[in-house]
Amino acid sequence: MVSVHRRGSAGSVGDTDRRDAPVFAPGPDGLAHLELILSGAYPFPGFMTREEAESVSRSGRLPDGRPWPVPVTLEVPEALAGERTLTLTDLEGAPLASLAVREHWADGGTHHLAGDVTMLRPATYGVLRELRATPAQVRAQSGLGGVEGRSLLAVVTDRPLHHRALHQIRAEADALARGGERVEVLVVVDAPLEEEGLAPAVLAAEPLLPPRSSFVVLTLPRSASRAAGAVGGVWNERDTALAAHVAASYGATHMLAEAGGSGPETERVMALRPPLTVLDPEPWRYDPIETLWMPFTHVDPRRALAEPADAEVESELAHGRDLPAWFTPARVGAELARLRPARTERGITLLFTGLSGSGKSTIARGVCDGIRRAGRSVTLLDGDVVRRMLSKGLTFSRQDRELNIRRIGYVASEITRHGGVAVCAPIAPYEAGRAEVRAMVEEFGDFFLVHVATPLEVCESRDRKGLYAQARTGAIPEFTGISDPYETPTDADLVVDTVDADPAESVAAVMHALRAGGWIPAPDRHMSED
Repeated sequence: MVSVHRRGSAGSVGDTDRRDAPVFAPGPDGLAHLELILSGAYPFPGFMTREEAESVSRSGRLPDGRPWPVPVTLEVPEALAGERTLTLTDLEGAPLASLAVREHWADGGTHHLAGDVTMLRPATYGVLRELRATPAQVRAQSGLGGVEGRSLLAVVTDRPLHHRALHQIRAEADALARGGERVEVLVVVDAPLEEEGLAPAVLAAEPLLPPRSSFVVLTLPRSASRAAGAVGGVWNERDTALAAHVAASYGATHMLAEAGGSGPETERVMALRPPLTVLDPEPWRYDPIETLWMPFTHVDPRRALAEPADAEVESELAHGRDLPAWFTPARVGAELARLRPARTERGITLLFTGLSGSGKSTIARGVCDGIRRAGRSVTLLDGDVVRRMLSKGLTFSRQDRELNIRRIGYVASEITRHGGVAVCAPIAPYEAGRAEVRAMVEEFGDFFLVHVATPLEVCESRDRKGLYAQARTGAIPEFTGISDPYETPTDADLVVDTVDADPAESVAAVMHALRAGGWIPAPDRHMSED
C-alpha cells in the first residue's frame, strides 16, 4: 500500500515548493534504490528516464555507453504522474529526499517518475542502521581499499556464512595476499530494510573471518529470481553485476558473491563490465574422513559431501533439529535457531478457502480440535461468526468482501505474531485478498492455504440455508459461484475435495500436512492418529 499526501505549512522541509509537494513513500525497491543513490553507492543523481532504463534493460549500458546492469526507476501511483516535485519519505513518513521531476513515463500501465534527488535528512529508519555506512565513510576508514599495495575483497551475501563459505573466503584472501598485497575483507550484508532477516546470522561469523575484516549492511533491490527462494533466491548475472558496482563504490578491488549453490557464470557477469574483479572459486566439498572442507578436485568423489540446499536447511530448522557441525559453525547455527525457531514455536495462520457449502467450516472445526489435542493454542475465525462479530453491517459487494478478508487477515496476523494458531474459514473468493492476508501474516509467522475444492453442483446440493436458491432468483446479488466469480487458488499448500469423502478424512489430511511441516508435534507412538 502506498502513502500519498500533501505536506502543509507545519512540519515543512526546505523551501515553499517542497512544502507544497506531495509526500510519497516508495515501495521496497524504490526505497532501496533511493538509499543507494543518496549514499553515493550509485553513480547517479537520481532516477532514470525511460530512455536510460530501456537502454540498460536492453544492453546493460546507459545511452552514453557507461555499463550499468539494472534500471534504477521510481514507480508511483497514476495520481502523481503530473507532479513536478515530490518529497520522498521512508515507510514511517520521515522525509528523505526531494525529487525534481524531469520526466513521467509509463510502461504497461505502470507509472514512473525520473529526476534528480536532493537529500533532506539522513535516513534513520531500518534495521541495523548503525552498520549502514556510506561508501565515503567506509573508504575513510584506515586501510580499506583504494590504497596502493592493498586489496579489498568484498563478500556480498544475503545468507549466513557456513563452513564452506568461510573456507572459500579465507582461501581467496590468502591467494590475493600471496601477491604481496595487504588484504582486507569487507562483508556486504544484503538485508531487508524493515526486518533483520538473516543478517544477525551473517554477523555471527565475525570471529571466524580473516583478520582485518569488517561489515557493512545495505539493501539491494530484489529481482524476480532472487525473490523466489527460501533464503535469498537465485542470483542472476545482473544481480551479481549490481552487487559488484555497489561493492566497488566502497573501494573493493575484488568481489565474491555468496549466493548459495552455484551462482551465474562469471563470464556472463563480467560481460556486463563490473568495475572490479568478480572471483569464481571452484566448488568445495566436505571430506568426512579428513574432516575438512576442500576444493572438490581434492576430495574423493565417493565420499564428498555437498553443502545442504537452502530448502534442507529450512526444513531442519523448521523441525527443531540442530544443523550438523560439519556444515555450519556452532555460533552461526545457534543464531539461525533463534531466528528460525521450530515451527511448533512459531505462529501460523491456516486459511481455508472454498465455495459456500464446500465443507470449510466443518473441516476447520475438526482441525482446531486436533491442534488443541496436539498442545497448541488455537483460535477459529469462521466466516459466519466473523460476519456477525467483526464485520457486522458489511454487504456482499466486492469492496465489502475485501474489507472483511482484510479484517480477518489483521486479526490472524496478530494471533500469529504472538505465537498462536489462527484458523480462518471464509470464502475468500479473490486472489488479491488471499495474497494480502498471506503478506500480513508472513510478516510475523507462517501461512498455510487450504483450498477446499468442492464443485459448485455439490455445494449447491448441500444448500441448507437456501442461499444458492435465492442467488439463482436474484434475491442475493453478487453471490460467489453464481453471480460473482470464485478465483481458484494457484498457490494452495493443500487441496482437499470433500466429494465422496468423510469430513474426518479431510481433517486427517490437513493434520498430516501440519505434522509433516513441523507446525504440530508428531503424535506419541502410543496415541492414535486424529
